[in-house]
Amino acid sequence: MKLPRSLRLDLPSWVNLFCEQLPESLESPEDRMAVAISLSRQNVVHDSGGPFGALVVERDTGKIIALGVNRVEPANCSSAHAEIMALSLAQQALASWNLSRAGRGEMQLVTSCEPCAMCMGAIPWSGVRSVLCGAGKADAEAAGFDEGDRPDDWVEHLAARGITVVRSLLRTQAAKVLDQYVRSGKPIYGP
Repeated sequence: MKLPRSLRLDLPSWVNLFCEQLPESLESPEDRMAVAISLSRQNVVHDSGGPFGALVVERDTGKIIALGVNRVEPANCSSAHAEIMALSLAQQALASWNLSRAGRGEMQLVTSCEPCAMCMGAIPWSGVRSVLCGAGKADAEAAGFDEGDRPDDWVEHLAARGITVVRSLLRTQAAKVLDQYVRSGKPIYGP
């Protein structure tokens, strides 16, 4: 019996040009979130996945380590969320499964929407020390996405592990991308 023996997840080709237009570092939290929102918007415009974008940066310098967009539908992979893509690509770029041990200072995950239950679970093991979130769980659920059974006190759970969270950063702009996606009639995937 032949079973699959490898998995390959790629970012869409438009990300190459997107990367070329980015500055070397993103100084403010708002600058970082604007990039995550732009990634989510471009993913909708290019019809290359769901309306979610994320990036990993060095927290102190704002140097971009990796980008991610949602690839669930095109990759036929339920775990190909923007956060998982960005975290995985950062781990590959820094050659460490634990980003806090990569010798580059503290890492920050920036995501256009609060993490779903799966992505929230991946955050502590990734080694990031802080998370910036745009749209909220309520915004994603209003668009029709199932965010899973994430505890209401998830921010406190992460804080207990030494991970800080900032919520609702540029929330209105981030939620507009979710609304744009819904109005476009693209699929709302989930269980």
